[in-house]
Amino acid sequence: MRTLIIPVLLLGTLACTTTRNPESAPPEKPQNIIFLIGDGMGLSAVSASLYDGDETFVYDLFSYVGLSKTHSTSHKVTDSAASGTAMATGQKTCNGVIGVDTLKRPIPNITEVISPFGWSTGLVATSTITHATPASFYAHVESRRMEEEIALQLIDSEIDFFAGGGLERFYGRNDTLKLLEAAAENGFTVDTSGLKEPGSLERGKKYGFLLAGGAMPPVARGGRDFLPEATTLAIEQLSKDKKRFFLMVEGSQIDWAAHDNNTEYLQEELHDFEKAIAVAMDFAERDGNTLVLVTSDHETGGVTLSAEYDDSEGHSKTSEVSITYATRGHSATMVPVFAYGPGAEEFAGVYENSAIFHKMVQLVTGKKQQE
Repeated sequence: MRTLIIPVLLLGTLACTTTRNPESAPPEKPQNIIFLIGDGMGLSAVSASLYDGDETFVYDLFSYVGLSKTHSTSHKVTDSAASGTAMATGQKTCNGVIGVDTLKRPIPNITEVISPFGWSTGLVATSTITHATPASFYAHVESRRMEEEIALQLIDSEIDFFAGGGLERFYGRNDTLKLLEAAAENGFTVDTSGLKEPGSLERGKKYGFLLAGGAMPPVARGGRDFLPEATTLAIEQLSKDKKRFFLMVEGSQIDWAAHDNNTEYLQEELHDFEKAIAVAMDFAERDGNTLVLVTSDHETGGVTLSAEYDDSEGHSKTSEVSITYATRGHSATMVPVFAYGPGAEEFAGVYENSAIFHKMVQLVTGKKQQE
């Protein structure tokens, strides 16, 4: 049984349109944004949690829902690098590249854009912190495989807090550079032993947690509660002194489980991600000024919920559903975007994944970025 501690929220009706009266008031500006990405999580994967267990369905707490088109400029079926870049920078690009356009020119990402406005920024992931999705929020490289170069860029970035795996990208590298020492010189306190207790981090300091050589262990092999606990610690640190913040949280291994067509692994990672969503929603409900967004970079596995069909009766033979898969790769289906808090109504409707960046930046700055 999984436990989600979620306050009872009285939320608005599910939105079905992005139509706005031009004479109406502009959307409220959030003071914080928590952006949660379930890597590879399509609508069927979200729905799987509805039928797996009897606890609160966390997605019921969101007031607006949209659909994001995930294709890249080079492929109808995107990868995490191109989709992560689109959401982080507002520009679609080719599969395999991070933070650069189709001509391999760097594009400013959201942490670089909003940091000058006094926002703190943070990243949490169950992959290496240099993996494609988290890297899209601070790095600019021609190939997602350049994780050692990505690590170099992280310690020189606008990021104030990070937590995930990837210690081998910082220490024991092919070039023998010792990036932990370099990170300290750039103001980071990096811990490789474990997350600190809430309340133990100093105000105004930059922190990094590299808690595995590669990716974090899956939930079933010792990774349980890392994601919600790291999310809790990140929110606490970034929000000190009521400072505005942007936090990206990735449930990275939802994607890997779907690639493996491993239903048990998939359900465990989905539930873990929901715990992180619950942490974000609990903070947002108490704070009142925080926008929470939940989406995916793409769908993985062609996940379907179905029951055995009885041709003679014209209905399912059983009341239970099971997860089936169409592929071990990604698919081209659109993915949902769930939104709650100030400005949430801007995320209803159907739009390109790159529009998510523009909607966030416009809410933060009051200015529309050039697309």
